[in-house]
Amino acid sequence: MSDIRINIQSSIRIGGSATLYFDPLSISGSNNDADVVFITHDHSDHFSPRDIEKVIKKDTKFVVPLSLKNNVSKMGIADDNIICMEPNMTKDIEVNSTSIHIEAVYAYNKIKPFHPKRNKWVGYVVTVDGESYYVAGDTDALDENLSVKCDVALVPIGGLFTMDYKDAAQWINKLKPKKVIPIHYGSIIGDASYGEKFKELIDTGIEVEILLS
Repeated sequence: MSDIRINIQSSIRIGGSATLYFDPLSISGSNNDADVVFITHDHSDHFSPRDIEKVIKKDTKFVVPLSLKNNVSKMGIADDNIICMEPNMTKDIEVNSTSIHIEAVYAYNKIKPFHPKRNKWVGYVVTVDGESYYVAGDTDALDENLSVKCDVALVPIGGLFTMDYKDAAQWINKLKPKKVIPIHYGSIIGDASYGEKFKELIDTGIEVEILLS
């Protein structure tokens, strides 16, 4: 299993033969070690150019929703290093002689207005080093994503802008990943206690790792 670190919100670093960042935010120091940066959507707690600058290097690749291409280009990123995705698209890339399979899936609110389906913002299923990681993005519990196959699911539980911990737990019990890591709570939205409350609702057989508190 790769090294997974959660900084804040949905700011995720997965380290292995390739170093992957998702929605980097509140990055301390300048690591400049990202092989690939994934962005789920353009809200300021998910697309933060100031924090992105702290993790990227000259040849870092970006995987972004199509609607964010211009935003990333304005940062001076070459078009060759920008991979645009929409829901249900797949892409295979190679970095550091490591093959990475990427699938974009829907991430949206069913009723709430914050993340409309028409924007075609995404979550990602990323397979690298023989493990698959589902980073859900800001989303409600969507039946159409129950077909996702993953070893590790990283799902928001804070409520208001996303599913809450109760809905997330019910949904994860249907998805049945090997392991789940709750995210997007404990800071901007969602009490720090939600992680443990979520864990109590998860079926036996699904490992829960709490990396935010």
